[in-house]
Amino acid sequence: MRASPAVDEYVQRSQQWPEVIDALRPILRGCGLAEDIKWRKPCYSHDGKNIVIVQEMKPFLAMMFFKGALLDDRDGVLEAQGPNSRSAMRMCFTTPADVRRLRKTITSYVEAAIALEDAGATVPPPGALELVDELRARLDEDPGLAAAFAGLTPGRQREYNLHISSAKQSATRTSRVEKCVPTILAGKGMRDR
Repeated sequence: MRASPAVDEYVQRSQQWPEVIDALRPILRGCGLAEDIKWRKPCYSHDGKNIVIVQEMKPFLAMMFFKGALLDDRDGVLEAQGPNSRSAMRMCFTTPADVRRLRKTITSYVEAAIALEDAGATVPPPGALELVDELRARLDEDPGLAAAFAGLTPGRQREYNLHISSAKQSATRTSRVEKCVPTILAGKGMRDR
């Protein structure tokens, strides 16, 4: 696969990890992945399906597999994006030498991710959402709010629940619920404005 001029421009503008991205790009293209910019980041796809995206973080460069949870991490190099991530898993690099050292692993994992995509593999849906008590109580007392919440996408419901439940004190959780009521009633997610 050929280099993408859009990704070339991205790397030229990068101030933190350009050398690491440059070390990674030929490996990913060598696996037959097409490179492009999606979500303002280098993204690599196979037959139009996203396989990995490259994300610049402060302490490292991440190569995130969209369906990484389905991969057999036999080399123990994948880590979760965060404590609440379900499907994405990433490999982290800080130097071009890291990329060179893990070249065979990168290639193997990308090939496995392509095979999973070709097989139509999907990440199982999450279990039922366990709402935090303060949110559950507020929804129980207001049928209009409950209907609006039920009309949100599962991801938006989950995001509200995570935000509210992350507060340590009940009073703070209750306050967060009240602050979220207008956006829930508007049918929006927390970040929708």
